Amino acid sequence: MSKTIKDIVILIVCTFALTLFVWLPHLLSVPNFWGLSFKEGFSTIYRNFDGLEYIIIAKTFYNPNLIASLPQSLPAIYFASHFPGYSILISTFAFLLGYLKSMLFVSVFFTIASSISFYFLVKNLKLSGHPLFLSVLFLILPARWLIVHSVGSSEPLFIFLIITALYFFIRFEETKHFIDIILAAIAGLFAQITRPPGILLFIALILYVHFRFYLLIKDIGLKKAWIDYLKYFPIIFIPLGLLGIFYLYSQTYQDFWAYFHSGDNIHLTFPPFQVFNKSQFWVGDIWLEDIIFIYIFGFLGGITLLKRKVYPLAFFTLTYLLAATFVAHRDISRYLLPIGPFILIAFEKTLTSKEFKIILPIILLAIYLYAQNFILQNMAPIPNLTLFN
Repeated sequence: MSKTIKDIVILIVCTFALTLFVWLPHLLSVPNFWGLSFKEGFSTIYRNFDGLEYIIIAKTFYNPNLIASLPQSLPAIYFASHFPGYSILISTFAFLLGYLKSMLFVSVFFTIASSISFYFLVKNLKLSGHPLFLSVLFLILPARWLIVHSVGSSEPLFIFLIITALYFFIRFEETKHFIDIILAAIAGLFAQITRPPGILLFIALILYVHFRFYLLIKDIGLKKAWIDYLKYFPIIFIPLGLLGIFYLYSQTYQDFWAYFHSGDNIHLTFPPFQVFNKSQFWVGDIWLEDIIFIYIFGFLGGITLLKRKVYPLAFFTLTYLLAATFVAHRDISRYLLPIGPFILIAFEKTLTSKEFKIILPIILLAIYLYAQNFILQNMAPIPNLTLFN
């Protein structure tokens, strides 16, 4: 068995072990662990936001009449803010597992897939000498990611597609094999139909391609640079996915712009940094210093990637971060999860050091308690799950 295969097996085992470890006190309905009560059992995992909302889409595919027949109080147009990629996969496996189990199956499956994709990104592109350790670390950092991939959410699928798209894009830079840019575009297209911020991948890649184009003009002249530039045209598939979603909404909601009419769950504001305004609906807090540190490490990581000349990762990280400065939501750490893998790469020397490995066991306990405390409090107010299965 090759080392790569062994490493993949380790990543699969680690994903299952971490997931089971998070689920265990819920499965056992532990009445008291470190002051936390898990008496409601495994339904807590099922009921965590936003998994049930994606099940609603899986069951109705945005049909307003079917949405109104389900036991929930949200208006039908609210669900236009949730793109269908994750829900389509839930539906695909629901006939075997039921919707609730299918929801978790898809999350766990794509957590494994994203860790493997991250491993190949790091290993094959020689971004670190410790691809396995960094990939295991990817399963628990940032801490918000451990929560998200342990419940029903679209992020595991989305992050897998983002990593895969960037992996093939960078490989195209090295090999010039047209199949690589096609695969990057397809992964980007599916990322777009999974979550609205998929468009930021397109913007980041376009910015990078233009940056590269102007550099090439100086080196090889306009004509040859233009020929090289045209080889990147398949990435136009990504915004076509967004147009496809909006066309779907024009059929189901009779509103092409339904996404923008979906209510207060679109958190873009102007001017930037309105997350530090307590009066914003999804902020309501003054204890926000942690967000400052998130931005510090994020921008520092993006600049570090620029310095290392890993330009596609750097452009994506910085584009995503700049867009996030216009998001007014207390849970900014979740919105920035797609750049998490690349921040790990930026700081890989620190994260693979002996000093970090010494403090990691202490941090692991903190991450675990943070995750459980969050999961216990982040439940949708739906006591009866029968109709969601």
